[in-house]
Amino acid sequence: MTVLLPQLNHIHKLPVVLNRRLRQSYRLPVISAVSGKELILSGKVRAVEPKEANAVVASEGYILLDVRPAWEREKARVKGSLHVPLFVEDPDNGPITLLKKWIHLGYIGLWTGQRFTMINDEFALRVVEAVPDKESKVLVVCGEGLRSLAAVSKLHGEGYKSLGWLTGGFNRVSEGDFPEIEGTEELRFATIGGVSFYLLKLLVLLPSFGQKSR
Repeated sequence: MTVLLPQLNHIHKLPVVLNRRLRQSYRLPVISAVSGKELILSGKVRAVEPKEANAVVASEGYILLDVRPAWEREKARVKGSLHVPLFVEDPDNGPITLLKKWIHLGYIGLWTGQRFTMINDEFALRVVEAVPDKESKVLVVCGEGLRSLAAVSKLHGEGYKSLGWLTGGFNRVSEGDFPEIEGTEELRFATIGGVSFYLLKLLVLLPSFGQKSR
């Protein structure tokens, strides 16, 4: 017995030219299932200590990719580094987002100075534009090492295979680790803001006051 399937004659195929255009313009996002931590532990991504970072950039040809948000980078940055933020400030001012911003300000923002952010949807695209050769060596860095882990995972999913990760981020950098720093603050303190920033300044100044009073 032969079963005849109905013919869907009312569905027309798109013209060949239009089909080609759609295939060229539409691109599925590349999502890496491998976390940054797994990549580090497996050795697929190189962990670089702050003490050796400048030599890695200067001698081995690594591009230093700073993924911190713009307001952290403005305080302090390594001269010549590439900047593509993984997170950007959320511009939405809808009622729900405003409520979230107020909660964020009360619990986190006032203390740390961190703004209410969202993932930068164009992060991978901007990196590819700046570093089109995916064989390039890229050393990814943020303030504390967590955001750069997420960035490493994204870039690995995009096909970059010669990635490095600065362990602990700029927070672990000592004076002289990077010889050329731009900005008004120390590189290791650039992530700190809000009330905690002023407390840090006070703690830094207290020893000098103690010495003067003796």
